Amino acid sequence: MIARIAFKTILIILCSLTLSIPALNAQVLGIGTTKGGANASIGAAISQVVSSNTDFQMRPQKMGGTQQYIAVVNAGDLEFGISNIMQYDMAVEGFGLSKRKHENMQLVATLMSFQQSPLVGRKSGIDSIHDLEGKKVPSGFKASPLFDLFMKAFLKSAGITMDDVKPVRVVSLRRSWEAFKQGQTDVAIITAGAGPLKEMNATISGGVKYIPAIENETIKKMLPKTRFEIVEPTKNSVALKEPMLMNVYEYVLFANENVPEDKVYQVVKALYQNEKALKATSPLWKTYSSDFIARDYGLDYHPGAVKFFEEKDLERP
Repeated sequence: MIARIAFKTILIILCSLTLSIPALNAQVLGIGTTKGGANASIGAAISQVVSSNTDFQMRPQKMGGTQQYIAVVNAGDLEFGISNIMQYDMAVEGFGLSKRKHENMQLVATLMSFQQSPLVGRKSGIDSIHDLEGKKVPSGFKASPLFDLFMKAFLKSAGITMDDVKPVRVVSLRRSWEAFKQGQTDVAIITAGAGPLKEMNATISGGVKYIPAIENETIKKMLPKTRFEIVEPTKNSVALKEPMLMNVYEYVLFANENVPEDKVYQVVKALYQNEKALKATSPLWKTYSSDFIARDYGLDYHPGAVKFFEEKDLERP
């Protein structure tokens, strides 16, 4: 009797091992993300969809920042990465946040778009970017340098520099939000619809509101590959109560140029066919559309992505 039980147990174990062999043998693809925040969430969602719908297992490789894993992807030590389009463009062209050109990368797919403009308190008396002159403004952002660039770009669009405001040093984006809630700064940068907006609105007396962006050549030069659009409020909008001009930018998936065409093709196909699954992972994906994964930035897409776009006759908006 004991022998029969032992034999059945062995059979169960062997069957389990056999079923797991395909997963064990699946080729692993790495995708660079950060250790937390939006990047980490986006990277996890892509990994989940790719692993469930291709011959590969995709695993997030968490690093200290986007600039760090951009260099790793460019060197060919990591297959994929995610980034906002500005940071990617700066990396490929070698300006702004990048000290040199990273020429071994190509775009794979456009993901979602984000809308933003400066956020202030409704009772602050600040109704335009010009009104920020002399006010307390977050600066530094050592751990999130992109947002230092955003803040300076918004100010400069109104002819204001850090010499015209009262800079308040912050380390990270989240620390800048805390400083804003505590009244240490008069303005914050946060995308429309972001979760922390509700807490800010509840914490700050009178609530919060966006002030309109200013579109001119100055800010376009500082924030490349972004655009300006009138954003309509939704029924759940906290800080946006009327149509307003805001800065809009996309997140993109990119790869080392030497990643085989078939691998990239399968990844793009998985993203294209699983829009609903991606959107189910997080509100971050609410603006994602499979119809716009081939958006044209004047930058090269990987041949594997181009092959899929052409098969589906996807336009380049």
